[in-house]
Amino acid sequence: MNAKLLIVEDQFIEANNLRIILRKAGYVVCTIARSVHEALVIIEKEKPDLVLLDIHLKGPLTGIDLAKMLREKNIAFIYLSANSNKEILDAAKATKPYGFMVKPFREKDVLVMLDVAWYLHRQTQESMIQSKPSGGGLPGDVCKEIVGRGQSMRGVLEHVKIVGASNISVLILGESGTGKELIAQCIHRISPRKSKPFVPVNCAALPANLVESELFGHEKGAFTGAIDKRTGKFEQGNEGTVFLDEIGELPLDSQVKLLRVLQEKEVEPIGGRKKKIDVRVIAATNRILEEEIAMGRFRLDLYYRLNIFPITIPPLRERKEDIPALANHFVNVYAHREDKVITGLADQAVQAMLNYTWPGNIRELENLMARSVLLNNGPIIRSLQLPNQANQPEKAAASPQERIKTITENERDHILSALERCNWKIQGPGGAAALLDLNASTLSSRMKKLGIEKNISPKNDSKD
Repeated sequence: MNAKLLIVEDQFIEANNLRIILRKAGYVVCTIARSVHEALVIIEKEKPDLVLLDIHLKGPLTGIDLAKMLREKNIAFIYLSANSNKEILDAAKATKPYGFMVKPFREKDVLVMLDVAWYLHRQTQESMIQSKPSGGGLPGDVCKEIVGRGQSMRGVLEHVKIVGASNISVLILGESGTGKELIAQCIHRISPRKSKPFVPVNCAALPANLVESELFGHEKGAFTGAIDKRTGKFEQGNEGTVFLDEIGELPLDSQVKLLRVLQEKEVEPIGGRKKKIDVRVIAATNRILEEEIAMGRFRLDLYYRLNIFPITIPPLRERKEDIPALANHFVNVYAHREDKVITGLADQAVQAMLNYTWPGNIRELENLMARSVLLNNGPIIRSLQLPNQANQPEKAAASPQERIKTITENERDHILSALERCNWKIQGPGGAAALLDLNASTLSSRMKKLGIEKNISPKNDSKD
């Protein structure tokens, strides 16, 4: 492999270990850079094809600053990080990297991430060369259940088409009711695994004490109540696709086990032996995972493992051009089901829908059309029973930053502020415990419960 890589990392041991992995895999490795200034000099001289860059570096500039320059130069890059601060994650994501690698580096993870990065970079270059977008056309119209082809949905379907033919993990993001499972099914149906099982799992509905059994299975007699053998969802989906809906609801201990499945490609049923599996994982969530990570409720390494190819589905209020088509589709479905002849909606009914903000998204629209068909007596639906939305636009448009923080979030922010003011000194004179009027052991306990670690602070100079 003749591709040339540049490592930008100011910790020699980590940089050297990474260099050994890359050279062993056949990559050409440039001189290691420890700062943005050094990196720019090496880039000009050695012309790397891809850059692996840490976020915190020697000197005044960060890896995020360098990433912006690389984007202008059209050079692919991957972040090397273990930082879970939301502001840093948001700033890093805004530079549109081709991936994140979590320290310490594992050889197989490094090589998989590089394969994904090359794939995404190649797709990006091809899309830049094309004079016209493909318009979201998909083989055999396998996404016919997805009604509406407005600009925002054409972009979603374009991403579905790009990722469908591969085997990489996909993370589908979007509010409740936007149709995340339909997108997951569409990806599966255009993938090489289309003839194999598609196994949906609602992580929010799994009982906390049965998550491991449901996902990975158990042997008969493995625990009290295990009167029969159970085949787990991952084994059921072998050679196919497992769709993990509402992945943000999965407990932390189950996240650890899921991460191992993704890394090792094997499951270990309770009371049984390890089994090799071959599944593609598509995950979905309506949560903002960066916030969940910052609050200590979602693992950073699992996030990076799942977030290889994110697809964001816009809420219905941002794709109003699709509302008439969606409404008519549901009218036809439910009119047929109720054996009624209804030909469409009156203009005033359509206008009312366009003025509404749809907090429940497509699911709410479907329910409204089902109710309207049931209540309507003529061939045209002339009025709709929409909820009172006197303050709805403000609620719908509110950003996460504008919401009221919980007591736990405020406590976490307060402790972080004290730690940063004390340069992360916890006990003794001038320590955060004294500043907060707490016993040092109490503060340490609260930090552990809230998921506060030193590398979370954006003001902290320690390494990721």
